[in-house]
Amino acid sequence: MKFYIGTDHAGYLIKEDVKKLLKERNCEVIDLGPDSGDRVDYPDFGHKVARAVAADKGSFGIVICGTGIGISISANKIPGVRAALCHDAYTAQMARAHNDSNILAFGQRVVGLGVVESMIDAFISTPFEGGRHALRVAKIEG
Repeated sequence: MKFYIGTDHAGYLIKEDVKKLLKERNCEVIDLGPDSGDRVDYPDFGHKVARAVAADKGSFGIVICGTGIGISISANKIPGVRAALCHDAYTAQMARAHNDSNILAFGQRVVGLGVVESMIDAFISTPFEGGRHALRVAKIEG
């Protein structure tokens, strides 16, 4: 699996840990920034990851800010993206199974590394169920 990852300054600290977790699971990781913890605007990186995922069919993304709210809203502005703000393994699993989510979003100030690891495992291992859910995803896509 290929993952694009981007954060703002409030998600920067956990990014290296997330990249390591993904690589341990044999995922390809493309870091779209930022390169430091200096203040940046989350929409810039939410859009950057979302555009990369939308352009690279079959790829996934992870976006992180302080709460995950702003960066997930920003990512969802890009057509073809279904960024899901998750707080635990169950929400990450359902994001994939029922919503065919292609971007996992969370807040560094909201969840710890252990929860992040369980979310990543659930997100990676859960296939989209299709069926009635595919009809709903099609409605999301417009």
